[in-house]
Amino acid sequence: MLLPTLPVTGSWRASVRIFLLIILLCCSGCTHLANDEWTGRDKAQHFLSSAFLAAAANAYAERQNWSPSHSAGFGVLFSISLGAAKELNDSRAGGTGWSWKDLSWDVAGAATGYVLWNTAR
Repeated sequence: MLLPTLPVTGSWRASVRIFLLIILLCCSGCTHLANDEWTGRDKAQHFLSSAFLAAAANAYAERQNWSPSHSAGFGVLFSISLGAAKELNDSRAGGTGWSWKDLSWDVAGAATGYVLWNTAR
């Protein structure tokens, strides 16, 4: 017996990935959260490193002859995933604690890196 299939589009896949990421972050089991400020030296480091990583990953993907949309997605998601991994590492018992503020600066930096890379090329 054949089962009906649903058409799978790129936007549907992206929505599922974002939903799964949100579920994963909500269930990550952080041992403790950071009590930090919105500004500070570490926030600038998060922003700048995420911007650099997004631009570098975008450049790498373009050099692999990926389409512009795939290159952009790879660059931004690569940068954000490294920021989330760093926060997950910070959330362990001996770490400084999970910081949603740090992750927010990571996302802002990744978006800025993407924009600057596409503006500069």
